[in-house]
Amino acid sequence: MRDIKNYQMLINGDWVDASDGGAFESINPSTQKVWSRVPEATEEDVNQAVSAAHYAFSEGPWSKLTPTERGKCLRKLGDLLADHSENLGRIETIDTGKMLKETRWQAKYIAEFFHFSAGCADKVSGETLPIDKPDMFVFTKREPLGVVAAVVPWNSQLFLVAVKIGPALAAGNTVVLKASEHASAAMLEFGKLIEQAGIPPGVVNIVTGHGEPCGRALTSHPDVARVSFTGGPNAARHVLENVKRNFAEVSLELGGKSPFIVFDDANIESAVNASIAGIFGATGQSCVAGSRLYLHEDIADEFLEKMIALARQIIIGDPLEEDTQMGPLCTLGQLKNIQAEVEYAEQEGAKILTGGKQPEGKEGLFYEPTIIECPKQDLRIVATELFGPVLCVQRFKTEEEVLSLANDTEHGLAAGVFTQNSARSLRMAGSVRAGIVWVNTYRVVSPIAEFGGVKGSGYGRESGFQAIYDYTRPKTIWMNTSDDPMSNPFVMR
Repeated sequence: MRDIKNYQMLINGDWVDASDGGAFESINPSTQKVWSRVPEATEEDVNQAVSAAHYAFSEGPWSKLTPTERGKCLRKLGDLLADHSENLGRIETIDTGKMLKETRWQAKYIAEFFHFSAGCADKVSGETLPIDKPDMFVFTKREPLGVVAAVVPWNSQLFLVAVKIGPALAAGNTVVLKASEHASAAMLEFGKLIEQAGIPPGVVNIVTGHGEPCGRALTSHPDVARVSFTGGPNAARHVLENVKRNFAEVSLELGGKSPFIVFDDANIESAVNASIAGIFGATGQSCVAGSRLYLHEDIADEFLEKMIALARQIIIGDPLEEDTQMGPLCTLGQLKNIQAEVEYAEQEGAKILTGGKQPEGKEGLFYEPTIIECPKQDLRIVATELFGPVLCVQRFKTEEEVLSLANDTEHGLAAGVFTQNSARSLRMAGSVRAGIVWVNTYRVVSPIAEFGGVKGSGYGRESGFQAIYDYTRPKTIWMNTSDDPMSNPFVMR
């Protein structure tokens, strides 16, 4: 047991255990062995974290900093994140099974998201209104909301932390982060950088635990002004029930089943590589995974031949090794669900073109890159987000047909369109019901670009300058510039 790392939560600037001593184990998915223990937050712990954040917002030194000073703290935090990217990436890889080459790169690049928020901190402004009343000077100012509850899943957690707390802190709010119970370590390691960045105690608090009681107590707390949630639809429904108690604002990012559309005039090599990246990158454990591939019938056979050949060459193994191209799934539950759904798809008439099983000779939660051709749209696997390396393929004849197929889903987070016809690319980008559309590329992010979905993929946007405004509310201020006394008090002006 001495090799197991014991983590603590960050509450009001102190590293603490759960108040009742409770903890749970974290499993390394590459070995299926316990490697760390994480506190199981009680409702009391959550209350302390929110109280600390509320004090820091309303009375503490954070409330007295200028926007420019807040921006300097965020810039320093971004610099520290880049400096510690190797260690943070390694911890995230051990805890989640994601590739070190990706987690390390992400940690370093995500520093840019904090730098972007830092630059936005003193750019938030109000308006002077051309009011329709004489002798009135009316203007607005943007004020922070208060305590923000940020609920983050295990995948891409450092990215999701950046797009939530970056704009929240830039606007002057304070934050209580809830890490995923499936993988909390990277966020707790990140928490060690908070104090080094000059951010006062209580401004950022990190709690760990399950939905009950930790998630429920946090999202329903009366001092929480906004809940920023990324995760699955079932948990989101609980969040929406919880905020009935505190009337907190809510933003939801709930994943997707993104269509990847390839027309007959596309650059086949580029599209194949993008599709490989979109579904097998991060072992398919990405909310924007291009998991529904629609191929024009004239190029489908050539495309699949090339893609299957590349998929069979993917090196599966230890995600800490540089040669590895695809690591394990994060949880046993994911593996069992994927196995069951692939088996059911075969029963419905789908054909496995490659993969469809665990690789031989590996003990971890590994699953082969899998490509399944589906004879029709209404197979369950076409509609179900698996969060793993499983690609559903269908063929189409016309633009109208594929547009109908692409939009025939409850999700609407992302989409990919591959064509060299510029008019068609614009038509498709405008007609696909998704919050993000990539044309002749896939799975690209930037702090400058907004990120979010429509329909069952949630609402609200993260990243981009507008995200800062989402963490503020306007206040309207009326000033009477006349020296004359008020007129009839019973008549509204």
